[in-house]
Amino acid sequence: MSQLFILYESASGYCLFSKEEFDEAGGQLSKIQKAINDLERFTKMVKLAAYQPFTTAEEALENITDIAANRCSNTLKNFLTAHLPATKSSKKQKFLLGVFAPMMGQAIFEATGITASWNESISELQRGVRTHFVKIMKKIDSDDVKRAQLGLGHSYSRQKCATDVNR
Repeated sequence: MSQLFILYESASGYCLFSKEEFDEAGGQLSKIQKAINDLERFTKMVKLAAYQPFTTAEEALENITDIAANRCSNTLKNFLTAHLPATKSSKKQKFLLGVFAPMMGQAIFEATGITASWNESISELQRGVRTHFVKIMKKIDSDDVKRAQLGLGHSYSRQKCATDVNR
């Protein structure tokens, strides 16, 4: 068992959530699925470890574009190296970084040397974070999150249409 950090990308910024006593074999899947339905149980299971908001809409668009292409941006690289426990190259990493997709894990490893993992338990934990994000993030108003999602969604769609040769 080791400590798990979950990387969560939102329209407002990057978040790291920590979960103590994580079983990499995935034996906790049913407990996680039951806890997702109850905010109180879920917040006992997962705690906010770090949050870095995007400073501008352009920065948010640049980062979401990199995430969609499974690239590790400089903002993400700096965020992870600043907030994850330091690892020395000669010692084994004492934590696990959970990501939303295996390809993103490879990009993070190439950019930072941090081993990232994905499995069903991590996917369920991210689903719980997404479900309760506004309630967990007490400093962010739900209207602000909706506006950030809407604005970023429009900007991303405009950018995709502008680069699409069929449009």
